[in-house]
This record gives sequence, structure tokens and C-alpha cells, in this order.
Amino acid sequence: MIEIKMPRLSDTMEEGAISTWRKQPGDTVAIGDVLVEIETDKAVMEYEAYQAGTLAEILVAEGSNADIGAPIALLDDGAGGPAAAVLAAKTSTASAERSQPALVGHNDPATPAAAPAGPASARLSASASANGQANGADRQIASPLVRKLVRENHLDLSHVTGSGPGGRIIRADIAGLLGAPAAASTPSPAAVSSAPADAETAAALPAAAPALAPAASAASALAPAETAADDVRGSHEVPVSQVRRVIARRLSASAREIPHFYVTAVADAQALMDLRATLNAQLTDAGRAKISVNDLLIRACALALREHPGVNVSYGGDDSSVMLIHDRINIGVAVAAESGLIVPVITDADAKTVTQLGAEAKRLVALAGERKLTPAQTGGGTFTISNLGMFGVEHFTAIINPPESAILAVGATTREPTVVGDALEPRYRLRYTLSVDHRVIDGALAARFLQTLTSLVEHPWMIIA
Repeated sequence: MIEIKMPRLSDTMEEGAISTWRKQPGDTVAIGDVLVEIETDKAVMEYEAYQAGTLAEILVAEGSNADIGAPIALLDDGAGGPAAAVLAAKTSTASAERSQPALVGHNDPATPAAAPAGPASARLSASASANGQANGADRQIASPLVRKLVRENHLDLSHVTGSGPGGRIIRADIAGLLGAPAAASTPSPAAVSSAPADAETAAALPAAAPALAPAASAASALAPAETAADDVRGSHEVPVSQVRRVIARRLSASAREIPHFYVTAVADAQALMDLRATLNAQLTDAGRAKISVNDLLIRACALALREHPGVNVSYGGDDSSVMLIHDRINIGVAVAAESGLIVPVITDADAKTVTQLGAEAKRLVALAGERKLTPAQTGGGTFTISNLGMFGVEHFTAIINPPESAILAVGATTREPTVVGDALEPRYRLRYTLSVDHRVIDGALAARFLQTLTSLVEHPWMIIA
């Protein structure tokens, strides 16, 4: 028996979510067959089998998460014998169950008490499923919040009927379980297993029960209040994708740990827009794809980074005694995909023409939208560009994408009244803000980088020279 473990599919991946099992228990698996689709922090990726056999058991259901290296399925290769980790886990569980003393009724010390019915017994159920599914044959679908509460509160959903879309169990469906006080007359299994057998200590147990009542009562009163508040707001649950969870974790860490410093510049972009119009007319006549303002800016940033390598750096943290200066210029392009923010990377951007950069950027953006980016296409970035100009945003600041030390936030190119000599005329203007890690990039260096970038934007023939 072979354990199939959660693989590391990207350099920033810490856990993965099972999107779709392409094989089911009993299916024959050949080397190279796609076993499962796994959602990472970058994309949904197919995971192929490296060994042949029969899929014996799925350990992590669709929609559930697993840490890197955790078993997600068992593959029977004909060698026999259970997988070591699974066998150890089952042995540990069986041992714990054997060591668990039986609950004793109050009237007859020799007769085990029947398990109490209702929400209190559901709370104590040892068969509660951590991913929100019943142990029976019928699969129950639960929201991510419900699955989290199930794990934290050891709930059993086998008798819960979902009222959400498609029968999904939502938080309101388990309000009774969350608010149910523990039975005062029946101690919990944990309490029984840890309680001494002597009568003197046992006699003291009832006295401790009232201390638990206020907390249980408060929880019971709180759940309906929260549910009522959700009803007033008209709230409904939406699952948070693995991508968005990782984005939240990484950007929170960046904003919290990196001292951001911002510098903003405004460039006269009239010559840039004129050059783009001329180039696109010629490219259209030649049957080739047009270029965008962002394509020109990627090339301009690459040239500015070549001139200011101190911006193309990474810092390992406050305990690090060195910083890394990157000899290659790999520019990430922030893409607002449906699943969340994705940053595909264009490697060696300073060595590519504007048309090459435009073609590669379009291809990567399309792959990001389809969630088909590979780890090689999302790793190794040294600088990022985030452009919201197409949405009419004139100015914003961006959060640094670690381990990089700088990110450029680009606004819209707009026509504004501009003083040229002694005359006032409408010209295109472009605003952008550079966010830098102030631990390794000083304000003066950031200003010089923007000065070079602005010069390239205002003299765009230098971008394509």
C-alpha cells in the first residue's frame, strides 16, 4: 500500500485544497494518470501518479485542505500491508478507544449509561467529521465556516439538514449545536477518562458543574444573537478559495512586517501615447498583435532596474546579515483573476523587446484566468507592476510582494491641461507610485529610480531602442 501525499506545487505553498478527484476508489491507476486536481496559492494544478496500482482509499475529500506531506489517498500496488502513517493513526485511535472508560449510570453502577440524545450528545460524538461530512454513505456538503466550527467544537453533522443552496449546511443550521450546554448530569468522555476512581474526588465533581453553566448559557444566548444579526444584514456565505487565503496571509504579513515607503511621480506621457499609436498602426498593417501602455512600462521598468540594481533586491528579514542583489530582472505583472490576485512573472524582461513582452504578458494573463499557471511561471520574481489604469484609477499605493522589495502602482493615462512653454495645452499625463522596503531601499534611491523611469516614459524611443 502506497501513501499519496500532498505535494509542494509552488515555492510559497504551505497547504493545498483538493479541487477534484479524477480517480475514485477501485479505479486502476497507471503511471502518468492524473489522480487529482489540487488548488494551490497560485492555480489549480493536475497531479499525476508516479506509481501504478488501484486507488484504495481517498483520505482527503474534495473541498478539504491538507498540509504539504500529509497523506491524501492510498494506492494499492499489490504489495499488501497498510501504509505506515495510516496504520499508526488507526492504531493510536484504537488504543485511545480501548483506554476510554465506559460512562456509568447514576442508578446502577454496573450498567453503562445510554448516550444522551440531542445537541449535547452531538457535541460529544467521537465520530464527528472534521470536514463536515457524515460517516454514512450520503455525503453532506458544508460551508468552509461550518467545517471550521465542526473541527473546533467536535460536532457531529450526521443528523443536520442543510438549508443552504444545494442542501449545503450553513452556520444557521448548527446554531443549536453551538449553543447547546453540556449535560450537567453526564460528564464528558474527557472528564471521565481523566477523573480519579476514588470516591472522595468523584464526590467533588458535581460541585464543579455549576461553574460550566454560565459559559454554556452565554454561548447559547450568543448564537441566536449572531444569527439574528446575519439575518438583518442579509448575509450569505461564500467559500474563500485557497488562492485568496494565501493572498490574505502573505499580504497581511507584508504590511505588518515590511516598513513601506512610498514615492510618487507624474510623467508627461504624450510622446509615449503618440509612439504607441504609430507602432500599433504599423503592427496592424503587418498582421501582428498590438502593444499596450503596460507592455511599454514593463520594458521601461526593466531598463530602470538595470540602471539601479539596488532596487532589484530581496531582504531575508530583520535577522538577516545580507541582502540579495538579483542579476536577472524578472518582472511580475499583477493580474486580477476571478479567484484572486495572481502575479505571473516575465523572466529576463530587460532582454526582450516590447512586442515579445506584450505577447508573453497576454499569454500569462490568459493562463492566470484559466488557473493553469505553472510554478515556473509564478516564481522567481524580482519586481512587480500593478496597473489599475484601465479602471480609471489615477493613483493608488500597492503592498510589496515578498520576497521582492519594490512594487510599482500605475494609474490611468489621462489628458490634462499642461503648461508647455508659455502655452496651456491638453497632454497625456501618467501617475505612478513606487512602494519600497525601507530597510534596504533608501528614499533617495527610490527617487532616482523614478527619475530614470520618468525620463524613459517622456522619451519613449529609448524604450524600444
